[in-house]
Parts: sequence; C-alpha cells; structure tokens
Amino acid sequence: MGQLDQDICYRALQTHDPRFDGRLFVGVTSTGIYCRPICPARTPKREHCRFFPSAAAAQEAGFRACLRCRPEISPELACSRGTSNSVSRALALIADGFLDREDGTVEALATRVGMGERQLRRLFEQHLGASPVAVAQTRRVLFAKQLIHDTRLSMAEVAMAAGFGSLRRFNDTFRTLYHRPPSELRRRNTRSAPDSPAVAPVTLHVSYRPPYDWEAMLAYLNARAIDGMEVVEDGIYRRTVSHDGEHGMVTVAHAPDRHALVSTIRFPSVRALHTIVTRVRHVFDVGADVSTITAHLAEDQTLAPLIASRPGLRTPGSWDGFELAVRAVLGQQITVEAARQLASKLVLLCGEPVHHATDPRLARTFPSPACVATVDLSRIGMPKSRRATLQALAQAALSNPRLFEPLGSIEESIAQLRAIRGIGQWTAQYIALRALRDPDAFPVTDIGILRGAASLVGVVPTAPELIQRAEAWRPWRAYAAQYLWTVDSTLRKPTEARDAK
Repeated sequence: MGQLDQDICYRALQTHDPRFDGRLFVGVTSTGIYCRPICPARTPKREHCRFFPSAAAAQEAGFRACLRCRPEISPELACSRGTSNSVSRALALIADGFLDREDGTVEALATRVGMGERQLRRLFEQHLGASPVAVAQTRRVLFAKQLIHDTRLSMAEVAMAAGFGSLRRFNDTFRTLYHRPPSELRRRNTRSAPDSPAVAPVTLHVSYRPPYDWEAMLAYLNARAIDGMEVVEDGIYRRTVSHDGEHGMVTVAHAPDRHALVSTIRFPSVRALHTIVTRVRHVFDVGADVSTITAHLAEDQTLAPLIASRPGLRTPGSWDGFELAVRAVLGQQITVEAARQLASKLVLLCGEPVHHATDPRLARTFPSPACVATVDLSRIGMPKSRRATLQALAQAALSNPRLFEPLGSIEESIAQLRAIRGIGQWTAQYIALRALRDPDAFPVTDIGILRGAASLVGVVPTAPELIQRAEAWRPWRAYAAQYLWTVDSTLRKPTEARDAK
C-alpha cells in the first residue's frame, strides 16, 4: 500500500466510508484501541489517530482490537493495495498455515516465493506495515476472537481451532492484548454451556467488500456440482469436506445485508475450522478488491461495458488443489457437463463415505491422490491417455505434497505443472487460475475466452493476438478471463477449451 495519506484516511474515518473497510485501520492513542474506518464509535480527534495498512501493523504497534467494530470480521483484501506478486503469494501461503508448520520459517517462506528473507521482510513492512510472523500471529488471534464472539465453543476448543499450542499460551496472549481473559470477551447473552462441533454445527460470517455477484458464483458451482459430494439449491451451496483423514460438511449461503457469506461447518475436529474457513475464502474469492480490479480492467474500452453489466464478478477458486487439477484433466476437450459426469463417476468409484451425513446426497468425499493413483480408472469411461494423465497427476501430488502451493512466479508454477505427463498449457494455466489463485493466470487457448473476445471485437482473435491485448490487463488477467467467460453466457452452454499434451 505504501505510505498512507493521513488526510484521506482521517476523512474516511470521519465519514465511516465503507470503501476503506479492510484497506486501513486506525489506532487511537488515547484509548489504545484500533478500529475499522466504519466503526460506529465517535470519531476521535485527529491528533489521537495513527493509521495502519493492516490489522497486524496496528496490533504490532501495541493497539488492541475494538470490541464494537470487530476488526476480525473486516473483509480481507488478498489482492489489493498495490501489493507485489511476491507479497500476495506469501500472504496466500500464510493464510494456508505455512508459518504454523514445523518447518514453516520466514526464510522458508521467502524461498518459496523466490526471494531472500531480508527482501521479503522489507516488502511486508512496505506494504503491510508488519512482519510475516506478525501477520500470521494477528490472523490467529483475530480468528480466535471471532470464534469467541460468534460460537459457543469452549475456550480450550477456541485455542485449538485458532492454532495456539496450549490453552495457557492462548490465555496469556489474550491477557497481553486485551488486558482480560478471553472468556470475558464473550457476549453475556451467549449460552453458558458450550457446544462441540461434533454435536452442533459452527456458523461463521466471512466478510467481503461489495459488490458481490452471488448469482454468477452459484451458477458456476451449480454447473460443476459433483453428484454425491456437492449440492446447489435454493441459493445455497453445500459440499462434503475432508481434513487429516476426517470428514464433514460445509454449507455456504449469502447474507447481502451484512456483506458476508454465512458458512455453517459440521466437522468432528475443531482443529480443522481455520482450514475450512480459509478454503471457503478461496472458493468464493472473498479477498478480491473488486473496485481496484474493475477500475483497471475498465480502462480497456472493449471490456468496460461488460464490467459495468456484471458488478462484483469474482473468480471462483477451488476447495483443494488436487481436486481442481483432476477436474481440469477430466474436462480436457469436452464440455463442462460431460466433465461433471465423469467426476461424479470418479467420486462414486473411490470417494470415501461420509458417516452420519445429514443429507443423503452428500455421502462421499472427493478421492485422495493415493486412491486415484491406484484405482482402475477404466471403469469410469474415458480415453487411456487421460487416465494416464490422472494417475501421473496423482503420483506427482503424492511425491510433492506442496505441488499446489504458489511458487516464486507464475512461470515457475506453470513449468512445474507442465512437467507432469498430459498437463498442457491450458490445463496448467487453468490450475494456476483456480487452484493457485494467481490473479494473472490466463488460459488464452480456452475456446470460451476466445469466443468471448470475439463477441466484443467482432472477430475471433488468435491466441497470440489475445495475449498481446491482455498485456494491458495485467496483473488481473484472471479476472478479465472470468468476464470473457460470461459473454453471452445465457445463449450457450458453459464450455471451456481443453488440451491434452
């Protein structure tokens, strides 16, 4: 984000401007509290305000989160504020728990995104005002605070769900930050007897910055819903989920009045909650700063009318990198519906059963790499070459558990994927777009994208011509692709080009 303009920040605070929610936080020196710009509290005097580009920066400066505006539920803007690609990739890895692993050091994180540790720290300080460790710690603390406010989990369960090593460490952290034990942060009207997620579901709100095209997101998910593990109906998305060998379900609905998605999670272990919420964020692309993205893309006069007609369009992500890659391979050179049917057969063939399912239509999980690598794929009916690609993909995922994490650059990620037998340029770019969540991925050979471009300019461009035109769309080519996929979507079936290496 660079240096914040203090005058603009204070005007945003005075007017409670929602456009700045998630973009900046204000620390009030007279109270020691930091707030969102939309906080309903009386606006503090200018001389008492310090402005920060992230909650981590405010917390690292010694401020504690406001109990009224609740910074923990402000929208996260993963791809915004002029952050470098390296910082965006590092943030994505931190969100996935990279620094919570035994080998998850800042040095390892820097290596993963292709730079030195000192350079990564400098970029984090420049764009976020905080170190990578501070960002990870703040994320953990704020997630715990949300669980305290919005669920009936016990404090021990909250500590486990938020990734604290022990209840004692959890209590000490909150006493340091809030000058009170975490139990006192819980609302007085919350029922005293806590519920475990194994007994009752946990419901959390996942905020976004409006607008949000919920209908377009549901249409995308509905067209690809796999029988046995996904259902889209009555404006709600449901699916089975797996984590560390355990299975459960998640339901996602829209709460437009709160500018949030409502995620209801039923899972036997609280330790999975943060991972599941993170995956909801990925699938539904809640971190997109659509105002920044669309303002840039609308500079192309050809795209501008399309963007104006679809405000809030997001780029759907994936629940799991391996799952998305399998879907992409299954869909090579066939329609979305045909790919969906193949995926449904695969789930029926080797998806693990979900016991105690509350909906008989959600009875299986997506198959693991180990299963796909060894099962007889001829039983689902597809070409031998594609079966070989699926099993090569599964073997690659088994050999490299971090195969679907971003590397230092999109070019490195694409090269790593293309080294797998049967993964061509389209498939690799599509995986980068959906699974790696690279905002600049661009599967230029996709038939849907080429047709969309043709509808706008009157002639089907060649791939090199479109690549040249798309240079002006960087670093948001993935979002331009999503808009091109929507052109005349009501007049033709959803189709995406497929390749086979």
